[in-house]
Amino acid sequence: MLTVVNEDGTTPSGSSLLDGIVREGARRMLTAALEAEVNAYVAELADERDGRGHSLVVGNNDYHQPRQVATGAGVVEVKAPRVNDKRVDKATSERKRFSSAILLPWCRKSPKISEVLPPLLYLHSLSSGDFVPALEQFPGSSAGLSAATVTRLTTQRQADHAAFMDRDLTEVDYGYMWADGIHLNVRLEEAKTCVLVLIGVRPDGSNELVALKDGYLESGESWADLLRDCARRGMRAPVFAVGDGALGLWKALAEVFPETSEQRCWVHKTANVLDAMPKSAQPGAKKAIPDICNAEAAITTFAQLYGAKFPKVVKKITDDQDQLLAFCDFPAEHWIHLRTTNPIESTFSTVRLRTKVTRGAGSRTAALAMLFKLVESAQQRWRAVNAPHLGALVRAGARFERGRLVERPEAIAA
Repeated sequence: MLTVVNEDGTTPSGSSLLDGIVREGARRMLTAALEAEVNAYVAELADERDGRGHSLVVGNNDYHQPRQVATGAGVVEVKAPRVNDKRVDKATSERKRFSSAILLPWCRKSPKISEVLPPLLYLHSLSSGDFVPALEQFPGSSAGLSAATVTRLTTQRQADHAAFMDRDLTEVDYGYMWADGIHLNVRLEEAKTCVLVLIGVRPDGSNELVALKDGYLESGESWADLLRDCARRGMRAPVFAVGDGALGLWKALAEVFPETSEQRCWVHKTANVLDAMPKSAQPGAKKAIPDICNAEAAITTFAQLYGAKFPKVVKKITDDQDQLLAFCDFPAEHWIHLRTTNPIESTFSTVRLRTKVTRGAGSRTAALAMLFKLVESAQQRWRAVNAPHLGALVRAGARFERGRLVERPEAIAA
């Protein structure tokens, strides 16, 4: 029986018939869209006529030279239609030109390709020797994505991260901020280097990446250096900061932004408490600890239950009682966001999956640039905090007690 494909779905030439169909469909759709765009442009300017009554803008059934464009469906060949536009710009005395919003001049790849390519190459360690196999796995073919192009994209990513870390922060304001040091399997300068991350909440309730920088472990000086840099660029002290029990962070925060309230992460605290207990006692303690989040009296109950046998464990909670319950002085609708550093942990859980496949990213700058782009991409999916309208009240210094707004503090009422 005569067939057009092999058993594995490839054509006699070795290419995939399915991929070929997808690319041909994409080519036809792109061609139709470009022609529709030109027709709409010509129709919109149909009333533009010269002194003899002739149309100044017409389609002439001609096309530009064909070019290959890398898209998510692969590399397709495109012929953009021409437009004969005889209008003259009065300001410059030059002929006006039609410019497609779909296919920009000299465009050789869709913007999405530039976003997807760096993570793909990161999985190949950003080594020039790995460019070819990486590009072979990219949809379609590697046409238009040469090693020089990849190098240029990588350099651009590093420049983007450098610009991000040097941007002006005087126009932004954060009510809440999460801070954490993330240890990843990437090549930085030293084995004990980690990535220091700050995520802030704007007054409108939206979350955004504030800073991402490498530091030695989670030392106080590393955190202080990062916070001082943010202050130098104009950032105001956040009202409330959430972090784990790393002393370096809180020492640095007290030095740079002493007015910021401190909140210990309950996830980290729970893990530390359970690690200090025998496995036989962990199930009961694990059930008792969440109750503390909702009632201060639960700390007393926890101390009564475990204080006699595990005094050092109970001390881990009682010593940090004020910092563990600091979230109670903010809107109850926000409590679920303020008890943990989950916004950072959840984001980097997916980043870790990508970094486990390689021992390094080529260099410190390449590693940080790639992490920055991965987090920047994830940021598009971050949701705002609950009751975002309360964010402006928090930033303005409104007072809350047990999660409820105090509209007329006693000092003012008197």
